[in-house]
Amino acid sequence: MSRNPAYSPLPPWPRTDYCGKMRADDAGREVALWGWVASRRDHGGLIFIDLRDREGVVQLVFNPAHDSAAHQVADAARSEYYIAAKGKVVRRTEGTVNRELPTGEIEILVTQAEILGASQPPPFPISSGFDSAAEEIRLKYRYLDLRRPEMQRNLMRRHQALRGVRAWLDSQGFVEIETPILWRATPEGARDYLVPSRVNQGKFYALPQSPQLLKQLLMVSGFDRYYQIARCFRDEDLRANRQPEFSQIDIEMTGPRPEDIIAIAEGMMASIYEYALGITITPPFPRMPYAEAMERFGSDKPDLRFGLEINNLTPAFTGTSFKVFAEVLGRGESIYGLALPAEHQLSRRELDEMAEAIRSEKGLGLAWAKLADGNWQGPIGRHVSEAERGRAGAMAGLNQGDTLLMVAGQKDKIRPLMGDLRLQLANKFQLRRTDQLRFLWVIDFPLFEYSDEEKRLVSVNHPFTAPHPDDLDLLDSSPLAARALAYDMVLNGQEMGGGSVRIHDPQLQLKVFALLGMGREEALGKFGFLLDALSYGAPPHGGIAFGVDRIAMMVCGTDSLRDVMAFPKTQKAVDLMSGAPSEVDARQLRELSIKVAL
Repeated sequence: MSRNPAYSPLPPWPRTDYCGKMRADDAGREVALWGWVASRRDHGGLIFIDLRDREGVVQLVFNPAHDSAAHQVADAARSEYYIAAKGKVVRRTEGTVNRELPTGEIEILVTQAEILGASQPPPFPISSGFDSAAEEIRLKYRYLDLRRPEMQRNLMRRHQALRGVRAWLDSQGFVEIETPILWRATPEGARDYLVPSRVNQGKFYALPQSPQLLKQLLMVSGFDRYYQIARCFRDEDLRANRQPEFSQIDIEMTGPRPEDIIAIAEGMMASIYEYALGITITPPFPRMPYAEAMERFGSDKPDLRFGLEINNLTPAFTGTSFKVFAEVLGRGESIYGLALPAEHQLSRRELDEMAEAIRSEKGLGLAWAKLADGNWQGPIGRHVSEAERGRAGAMAGLNQGDTLLMVAGQKDKIRPLMGDLRLQLANKFQLRRTDQLRFLWVIDFPLFEYSDEEKRLVSVNHPFTAPHPDDLDLLDSSPLAARALAYDMVLNGQEMGGGSVRIHDPQLQLKVFALLGMGREEALGKFGFLLDALSYGAPPHGGIAFGVDRIAMMVCGTDSLRDVMAFPKTQKAVDLMSGAPSEVDARQLRELSIKVAL
């Protein structure tokens, strides 16, 4: 009836087909299958089992009149048992066809069967559409969670997406080269994971946050066009869509203009969607300067699937007698507004709650007014003049029944706030169409920004980003006004990837380091190998990197990275399945000359 799997690690016969791949055209064939028991139904003689593998399910029929031994196996099998079955593919009779299954026109009349692996009752149902188990349970039993059809589909789509990446880049002459995991610490914007060296006592490797410097060195080395699906590591506080380790599509080219890299990236994205979903995407994608994106959407990754653009209403209130706005304008600050169309109404309570949230979280006030019968209704209506209402309404595109939401303050604070408010309203009124793909390039990023926390200039992208050639003189006079040769691809409000043309002149690189507060000696200590390499005939070069997990999330239509990663970690960077991170043996610590002090 059933062998004890301990007697042999081998299946009783080779598999001929995947369960979910068979169709009506296979009727009459003899097949051999392996898979898990997804469901079992005993009809008082006939036993039906839905057998599941990575490609889907197919119905097995066990008839004691055909083979009593196989019927006994079916009688003993339970949910998630792993079984092997042989039989003949037959068409289902009229009235028993399951139109909801790709294999629903056929079934397998089983003549032989064996149980290869028995199963305990699983801690949650492993069935299509079931995802209500607590995430902690799903992560603890991840090997079972991954059996669920949705998770199988997600990881298969991820695989197909990466096939599209390799197919496109290979066709464009790129060479796949692996770079080290054990390397040295470099400032990339987050803390490094450190690995102690037993051979070199007291010294540490760092796990790479990205292969940024290594791919630049490969351009100096003459490989011209490089790519890699790279593993990257960042020791930072996690959010819902961040993981301590992730995969990155890393691309670098010799001698490109931004247009060249953009064209390669667009072709790659089109290949991804063709391979993963069979969808045709037609480049080129629209482009928008960073300054415009921030002015219209309050974000450098705007979602273009809906309107609700923000507007600078500052000129509308020049010379206002409204004390709050007058004080803001007197400090040289700004007023921004957003017009919510009449078909999307907020109650007075909702408006008050929104204002309170902005006040408590951001320390700013929200002013609002509804346009009704040509008048502004709401707390601010009586404080502004008719001329101011007319100008502000015209600038915001305010129509009858619309609600105007306004915030006043420092531009660099209120524009992101208005951008967040725009997204909240889109969620509330379900304005984001899930069937749309709205790609966008954001270009002309600033080279630097000022960090209030660090009291110095910091790189917007990274310190190896080349300044725009038209802005080189600004490095001496107004570095904050200098643009970078940098670009981000955005899809439906998500940053898919970003890159830049790099600095290939060692003196310019030293100058940028100096503007970032890094003296010559410090720069040579940290990046001497790069500066040396740039002094040996380094060609111009540039590239881009894309988050594999983010791409997989988008093609799978999920909003969580954990749904597209095989073995993710929690927001505390813990692997609930294996128990990592864990304590290590004291002997190992002694060999590394490390003492743990808590």
